Amino acid sequence: MYEAKFGIAWDDKYKIGDENIDAQHKMLFDLLSVLVSQCIDGSCAEMLQDTLDFLVNYTLQHFSDEESLQNMYNFPGFKRHMRMHEEFKLLVGDLVQRFNENGSSRQLCDDVNKIIIRWLVDHILQEDRKIGQHIRHVSASPVSV
Repeated sequence: MYEAKFGIAWDDKYKIGDENIDAQHKMLFDLLSVLVSQCIDGSCAEMLQDTLDFLVNYTLQHFSDEESLQNMYNFPGFKRHMRMHEEFKLLVGDLVQRFNENGSSRQLCDDVNKIIIRWLVDHILQEDRKIGQHIRHVSASPVSV
C-alpha cells in the first residue's frame, strides 16, 4: 500500500485476482487521486480537463476489458454488472459536464470524493470481488472430457 495525498490509496484488499483488472483498478485509484488534487488546487483547468477526458476514455476501456473477462468465464451477473458500469459512466459524464459548465470548484472536488471514489471502492469490494471468486471457482473446477 502507498499513501495518496488526495483521493484514495491502493491497497491489496482491492485485488480481485486478475492481474490486468487489478492493474487497471490501481490506475483508476491513481487517476482519481490526481483528479481530486487538481480539483482542490483549481489552478490548472487544462490539466483537469485532460484528466477528466482521460478518466472517461480509460473507464470505457476498463469496463470493456472487465466485461470481456466476465464473458470469457460466463459470469452469471454479467448484465447486472454491465448496468452498474453504465451508471458509473453517467456519474463521470455528469462531472465532466459540470466542469465544462462551471470549471473547477470545491463542490466538484467533494463530489469526486463522495460519489466517484465511494462508488469505485464499493464496486470493487462488493461486485468485482464476485467476479474474482467466480473466476477462481471456474478455474478450479475439473474439466469434463
